[in-house]
Amino acid sequence: MSDEAIEETLGKVVKLLAYITDKDLFAEFYRKKLARRLLFDRSANDDHEKCILTKLKQQCGGQFTSKMEGMIVDLTLARDNQLKFQEYLNENSDVNPGIDLTVTVLTTGFWPSYKSFDLRLPSEMVKCVEVFKGFYETRTKHRKLTWIYSLGTCNIIGKFDPKTIELIVSTYQAAALLLFNTADKLTYSEIMTQLNLNNEDLVRLLHSLSCAKYKILLKEPNTKTISPNDIFEFNSKFTDKMRRIKIPLPPVDERKKVIEDVDQDRRYAIDAAIVRIMKSRKVLGHQQLVLECVELLSSMFKPDIKTIKKRIEDLITRDYLERDKDNPNTFKYLA
Repeated sequence: MSDEAIEETLGKVVKLLAYITDKDLFAEFYRKKLARRLLFDRSANDDHEKCILTKLKQQCGGQFTSKMEGMIVDLTLARDNQLKFQEYLNENSDVNPGIDLTVTVLTTGFWPSYKSFDLRLPSEMVKCVEVFKGFYETRTKHRKLTWIYSLGTCNIIGKFDPKTIELIVSTYQAAALLLFNTADKLTYSEIMTQLNLNNEDLVRLLHSLSCAKYKILLKEPNTKTISPNDIFEFNSKFTDKMRRIKIPLPPVDERKKVIEDVDQDRRYAIDAAIVRIMKSRKVLGHQQLVLECVELLSSMFKPDIKTIKKRIEDLITRDYLERDKDNPNTFKYLA
């Protein structure tokens, strides 16, 4: 498609948004998808990403796209940060991470929330993380790094008997495979202890390496499911016609998490709307407060009446509002 045709298509997509009630839910799903495109370099064209954000901003306002615009700016700063890291390594010959390392430093407030686990990294990875921390502390003293290993990727060299193959894996998969540099066989519980992972994540991880298309690990017993009694060993006889293969992790359905996050944000939005209305009106009847709250929020989502009532009660318990002593259906704003 030509640039003109793409821009026309994006315009039609944005126009459809006017007919969607839950615009905040759309925004959160879009932000999740945009984050993955940006972080894994899957975006077809940066200009098209900026184009649709401009159109969304015109349609829904600056608040709708502020986090997404922040993500794009963040990546530009992250690339600059990586160049400074390379300069730091070149200038400090005594500092050597041991492996090629690329770190994307992001601003928490712009990006979707990701689970950060205390993955126990192998010694090879610990060293390079410490080197980057040392570099980052020379750049700023007031920011703390939180490592999101679930978004990381690694290229590791698998030395199999038939031939050497480059494996493109997640940080979790790499951490698990590196354990077999010092052990012939490991039990499920030993891997769990050494990596410090929970059952759910470990099952996904081991399934991808021993039960899926590429069986980098051999499993006893040789079944299609992972159990706590399994024993794993490195498959030295593994081979493939390609010299480089990507081993995917089974996808996680993020829909439930997105909906939960949006519900939480809606509670905050309803609280803010109620306080804003009551601050300007001082005294207001229940029915009028609910109507004004719905009207104020309807540009982003249609608030549930029961939820508004719950938020009013919560604000009363937190001393933002109080009921009129003579008329319990009338509320007063407490400054």
